Amino acid sequence: MTDTNQQQDVQEATREAVESGSDVHDKIRNITLKALTERQLDMENIKNVAEEVSKGINEGMTTQGEHAKEVFTHAASALDDALAIAAEASKLAIEEAASKVNEYSQHDLDSASRDLQDLEGMFLDTLEKVVKGNLVVADIVGDFVSHARQSGTTVGKQAVTALEALKELPHLGKETVISSTVSATVTLAQIGSGILSGIAESLQPSRSKK
Repeated sequence: MTDTNQQQDVQEATREAVESGSDVHDKIRNITLKALTERQLDMENIKNVAEEVSKGINEGMTTQGEHAKEVFTHAASALDDALAIAAEASKLAIEEAASKVNEYSQHDLDSASRDLQDLEGMFLDTLEKVVKGNLVVADIVGDFVSHARQSGTTVGKQAVTALEALKELPHLGKETVISSTVSATVTLAQIGSGILSGIAESLQPSRSKK
């Protein structure tokens, strides 16, 4: 499947979930996690998935009428929750990488930590950017984002927790370097993808449940 098809599938699945008006939170959280686990867990892919899901939410909102605010809150909260799970997976990947001092430099781990720090802002900025020009939901999204910036988001709180935990990691010496920072970043993303897949799998309801 091409990247374009993958993006369209995520957007369309999200739109349909929002239009259905039922189990919106669970559906969108699962769509987001599935999309994230199908790619390497780096900031660019996380941002792309957030944008695809946000576009799908935006498109699905046009049919919601008086339930628009409630449905949007469920949808945006689902994206928030999924990104928080991705933040946890990223933290675990950094911790695992930090134990392999011969493969990673402090720069690699610091870069990954900065990405964690940026997740909340990316999430809220993406929501705002995607709905520009959509008068149907502009006020709803504006209120949601304004409140979230004041009270915090799930992904923001998870990122803070993760960063606090990462402060406990032993500082790697400057002599610890690898030949290519790019290869380290890719490997970190691969580790994160594997961890996220395990978390996502554990969140799936058992087959005996409806």
